Amino acid sequence: MEAVPDLLTEAETVEMLAEKHGISLCVIGAMALAAYHYVRTTADLDLAGNIAVNDLVEFSETLKAKGYIVELRKPDAEDPLGGVLDIMTPAGLIQVISFADRFPAVIQEGQQEADFVVRENSRLKILPLAYLVVLKLYAGGLKSKADIYEVLSRNPGENLDRIEELCSKYRIRGFSEIRRELGR
Repeated sequence: MEAVPDLLTEAETVEMLAEKHGISLCVIGAMALAAYHYVRTTADLDLAGNIAVNDLVEFSETLKAKGYIVELRKPDAEDPLGGVLDIMTPAGLIQVISFADRFPAVIQEGQQEADFVVRENSRLKILPLAYLVVLKLYAGGLKSKADIYEVLSRNPGENLDRIEELCSKYRIRGFSEIRRELGR
């Protein structure tokens, strides 16, 4: 019987295929939070990049040709995301989330600073914690705010001044209040 690949292996394959399209991806969401000692239940693995809608369409066709079931959700004018690909793999759901034309600088700069990989010998990088916090604030909502409290409480050495600096740079509000409530 053939073994079913794990979700990380599938994500690494998706990342490799993306790279062939000139698309750079990194891990965000619950999988990234877990790398920073905050483990919570999730049903998918999230990858982020700055991908133009036309490139998302082309990439989705490549994934379909490789046997994946893919659904493309194009953004509308009110969408805070630049499009989402839902990729159903034998191991589970992978979402490729584009921030192009919405919030590209945080992804681009975060990817440049990323040096933490999902596992040894992998090319799949995890967005640095400071950038994850900025993305969570951008997403908004109680769940995102709770994630920030939890991940920062598990990373007491994290440079909160750096997060504050990034929030100011990207005009993201709400971190000062969280910082006060954390007492740091």
